[in-house]
Amino acid sequence: MSAVKLAIIYYSTYGTNHAMAEIAAEAARSAGAEVRLLRVAETAPEAVVNAQDGWKAAAEAQKAVPVATPDDMEWANAYLFSGPTRFGQATSQVRSFIDTLGGVWFKGGLANKAISAMTSAQNPHGGQEATILGLYTTFLHWGAIIVAPGYTDAAIFAAGGNPYGYSHTQGAALDDKAKAAIGHQVRRLVEIAGKLAA
Repeated sequence: MSAVKLAIIYYSTYGTNHAMAEIAAEAARSAGAEVRLLRVAETAPEAVVNAQDGWKAAAEAQKAVPVATPDDMEWANAYLFSGPTRFGQATSQVRSFIDTLGGVWFKGGLANKAISAMTSAQNPHGGQEATILGLYTTFLHWGAIIVAPGYTDAAIFAAGGNPYGYSHTQGAALDDKAKAAIGHQVRRLVEIAGKLAA
């Protein structure tokens, strides 16, 4: 059994963060982690989702992915969050999930666990860094150990140079550069989580 139990928790409106989370899960498993790939529950009204073809198709494609719960957060000793930015912050769906974690947080169930984050936006300056940093503020309240990729590998520079966490520009391909940056971030997270668990 791996010492690292990684919960990859994502929200994806049109499928980008779902794809990013799948890439991360593959890299984490290759690095020896036990992985739960989990989606954040949709909170938008079904009529709103169904009114947009892309959103509806992405929701359908993700139906088989289990919904994240506070129990998953207690199970894991490492976390990777991924979700799009909304006006420079995490989506309301991600914030709603975080708001369910008060009980786990209160008893220290989120403390001393390695954590990292990724995001996406419609354009490179659409709040990508602000979204990750906003999540990190929450994680600091938990007492989690933030494991950002930093400038620790050439893959970070090649994929846009965000040292806080991988950030993707909507519409661009999740190409080999993106996969390498996500892979490096996740391997670093698994490595630090393993040291914390030792």
